[in-house]
Amino acid sequence: MDSKYNLEDRLIDFAILVDDVVEELPGTRFGIYIAGQLVRSGCSPALNYGEAQSAESRNDFIHKMKLILKELRESMVSLKLIEKRGIDRSGKLLEAKDECNQLISIFVKSIETAKKNNIKSQ
Repeated sequence: MDSKYNLEDRLIDFAILVDDVVEELPGTRFGIYIAGQLVRSGCSPALNYGEAQSAESRNDFIHKMKLILKELRESMVSLKLIEKRGIDRSGKLLEAKDECNQLISIFVKSIETAKKNNIKSQ
């Protein structure tokens, strides 16, 4: 399957892309702080997606998907801060923002679908 359509692979690739951006941030207090935040929020979705695949119930699945969405939104804010501050040295910031935005859209739709299916099955 093409990794463009394999969500787990896309989340892993996003985490690696985040690492590419983070490793080139300056060693200032701001750069170090944002780097730490972005590493956590940018890698977390891939790890949590594995957990979501093993959810114990549909409600548990929805909860884990919401956590992923929350982390992706946090990552987007961090990426915007890097952009506004003008401290991207990786040349990959726009790619990271675009992929993050696409992933956010996918998870918003996935959560909506899971909620609808949850209501139907009750």
